[in-house]
Amino acid sequence: MATNTSDSGVSTAKESRFGWIFLSLARISLGFVFLWAFFDKLLALGLSTGKDGETGAVDYFGPAAWINGGHVTEGYLVYGGNPDSPFHDFFVNLGADRWTDWPFMLGLLGIGLALMLGIGTKVGAWSAAAMLLFMYLTQMWPGTNPILDDHIVYALAGIGIVYVELKYQAIGIGGWWRKLDIVKKNGWLV
Repeated sequence: MATNTSDSGVSTAKESRFGWIFLSLARISLGFVFLWAFFDKLLALGLSTGKDGETGAVDYFGPAAWINGGHVTEGYLVYGGNPDSPFHDFFVNLGADRWTDWPFMLGLLGIGLALMLGIGTKVGAWSAAAMLLFMYLTQMWPGTNPILDDHIVYALAGIGIVYVELKYQAIGIGGWWRKLDIVKKNGWLV
């Protein structure tokens, strides 16, 4: 099958467009993982925040919600980490501090929006990779796979998708975003 190439160098074959669309959908899906975690912690929607571990009952918008004073990093870092991780003590001490809630929540929101909208994707992908690496370090060893887990796969996929989509973004407002003067002058904002 012959393929034509557009001015941007992107193949215009039907099969290629199909692949670009799914690449964008993968980026959007990864962004939704972060955005959902933000809203779950903000409002205690019961995915991991506000759910009673013993009964399974969910206290929606209850005291575990960040908007109601819940300490959202404490649950994951202090009680949710793997005690066998060589970094366990570091993350327990970090999670006990209330200031960690702000960068964590702003990170979840910013990463989620950047990846879902297709703007600021370089910053979003590298921030996601850093956050996922820290999450991996809290859970590492032993596990189902002592070296590779979903945090690492998501981090690699996010960076790979974003850098491939620098050429062409099938879904998102990245095309419009990249035409802004400030983005043209500051390539890291792409």
